[in-house]
Amino acid sequence: MGQAQAVTEVLLHLIEPDAWQAARAAGAVEPPPDVGFVHLSTPEQVSLPANRLFAGRSDVLLLVLDPDRLGVQVRWEPGEHGDPLMPDGSVMRFPHAYGPVPTSAVVAVVAYEPGADGTYAAPTDLRSGPRPARSDGSPPSP
Repeated sequence: MGQAQAVTEVLLHLIEPDAWQAARAAGAVEPPPDVGFVHLSTPEQVSLPANRLFAGRSDVLLLVLDPDRLGVQVRWEPGEHGDPLMPDGSVMRFPHAYGPVPTSAVVAVVAYEPGADGTYAAPTDLRSGPRPARSDGSPPSP
C-alpha cells in the first residue's frame, strides 16, 4: 500500500492530444486496464516520466489537476527502478489515482515542450509559464 504524502497544490498528468480529446468526450481520464491507476506527478517529478516516455516529442500536454477535485483515492507509491532517491535517501514516490480522473479536476491544460536537446525539465510556473493549449485541447501554434 502507498505511503501517505503531503498534499500538493497541483498534480500533473502527461497526456497526448488524442487521448485528451477522448478523455474530454468521456468526462474522465480512465486508468489503463493493465495498470489499474492513472499515473500522476508533482511539478518537481514530471520531467522523469516525460523523458522516459516522450523524449524528443513536442506534442505532449500537461493536465494540471486540483487534488481536491479528483474524487478518487490517490496513493503515493514508488516509481521506476532507477529513479533518483529523495534527499533523505528514501525512494521517490509518485501519486497514483485509483479510478477515473474526472475532467472537472483539470484546472489547466498546458503544452509541455522539450528543450533544444529534446529533454524535458520541470515546469517552472504552471500558471504563467507554458503556453496554454488551444480550446480544442491541442498544443498552441509556435
